Amino acid sequence: MKLKELIEALVGCGVPREDAEPEARILFERLGGISPIRLLTSDPDLPIDVFGKALSRRAEGEPLAYILGEIDFYKESYFVTPDVLIPRSDTEHLVEYAVRHLPENAVFADLCTGSGCIAISILANRPDTRAIAVDLSDAALAIARKNAERNGVLSRIDFVKQDVLLPFPLPKCDAILSNPPYIASKIIPTLSREVSREPSLALDGGADGLLFYRTMLAYLPSLIKERGFLLFEIGYDQRESLLALSKDLSLSCEVRSDYGGNPRMAILRRP
Repeated sequence: MKLKELIEALVGCGVPREDAEPEARILFERLGGISPIRLLTSDPDLPIDVFGKALSRRAEGEPLAYILGEIDFYKESYFVTPDVLIPRSDTEHLVEYAVRHLPENAVFADLCTGSGCIAISILANRPDTRAIAVDLSDAALAIARKNAERNGVLSRIDFVKQDVLLPFPLPKCDAILSNPPYIASKIIPTLSREVSREPSLALDGGADGLLFYRTMLAYLPSLIKERGFLLFEIGYDQRESLLALSKDLSLSCEVRSDYGGNPRMAILRRP
């Protein structure tokens, strides 16, 4: 099976054509051991058996990241399973901001940590920092711990099992970050077949998608230091809602856009 044939096979599995070529290249690299350079300079032909199981699982709507069991995020690589949300490039904005703006020797918290990608990538690129990673799922925390070890930051991160919808004690932090569930409950059944395979616990943001922001903003500001900040990933249509919530709580709020121009990151500070 050649690259073009694998692309067409993926399209036949229901993968959008614009996604099929990059997925095919990843499969050639990860399953076939073919380097990106060789794919560019030749047309390797591999037995269909190399891709058979992956194609079957892809045809059932399983995301490629779960099939491979790992994904690259920021400058690091992460184990992923159906117990955690698949890290996405839009979330890298939170990492970039924190890496640039955390003070020296900062302590920060990552709520709803999932795979741990936010906390771990910050730690990997800011060796002076320490993190507290919080999640309600034991399975997610186990994956996050494996990822911390994989990326060499296990000694600088503490893991806490906690429902973030309930106030809980944290030491004063220089920053608190979160990519919480923010999809409205009624939207969940309409999600793509791939997204619907991800854990609902990491997707469902309540009736209006704002449950986690509304609840956490009621107690998180008191847990950041005087010049600290809160950093949230938000839905593309939630800018005005976050601005209104922050105004009600006398917090400043700046919303920045992702690479596609959609509002994606809210930066909140106390006055």
